[in-house]
Order: sequence, then C-alpha cells, then structure tokens
Amino acid sequence: QVQLTESGGGLVQAGGSLRLSCAASGSILTISDMGWYRHAPGNKRELVAKVTASGFTTYADSVKGRFFISRAKNPAFLQITSRHAENTAVYYCNVQAAWGLDKWGQGTKVTVSS
Repeated sequence: QVQLTESGGGLVQAGGSLRLSCAASGSILTISDMGWYRHAPGNKRELVAKVTASGFTTYADSVKGRFFISRAKNPAFLQITSRHAENTAVYYCNVQAAWGLDKWGQGTKVTVSS
C-alpha cells in the first residue's frame, strides 16, 4: 500500500508564495505520476500540475507561469505563487502507477487573502 502525507497549506497573502509537500510511503518504487489537484467551492476537482517519474510536467492553463511542481524521488513539491483569491481551494496530492494505483491524499487547504 501507499500512504500520502501532505503539508504546507494555510493562509497566503495575494502575491505571496506557498509550498505544498506530498510525501509518499510504502510501496513507492512503482509510482509513476505525482500531482496536485484542487477543489474550490462550487467547482469540480481539477488538475493543477503533475510530474512523471522522468520529470515531464503538465500544468493547468490557469496556473502556468505561477505554480511550479518539482519532484525528487519523494516527495513532490508544489510551489504556489498566487495573486488571486480564486486559487483558494483544498489541494489534494495524487499518485498513480501503471499497475492501477490511484491514491489521494487527505487534502490541505490553501486560502489566498486579498
């Protein structure tokens, strides 16, 4: 099994930065993709950014140039530089593996104050 531990959420001033961390434990050697999703009130859960084991990154258009995902073997970090309150959401870490793993973290809340 794989367990995820998220940290780093909280309050950030508009224009400020925050770093979210997602650490995986357990059977982690086969993890391929690590990513972050978010769920804002009234919206569906959406992809923010993800990174493959080889380092290929994907970003939502709305966060390109402002959010940055990085990954050593473990954990995966998401650097958020936010100027807008619409980035207020619960952010979830997700890990996937080719054998069918699709694991979610418990979520960490990020609130952007204007």
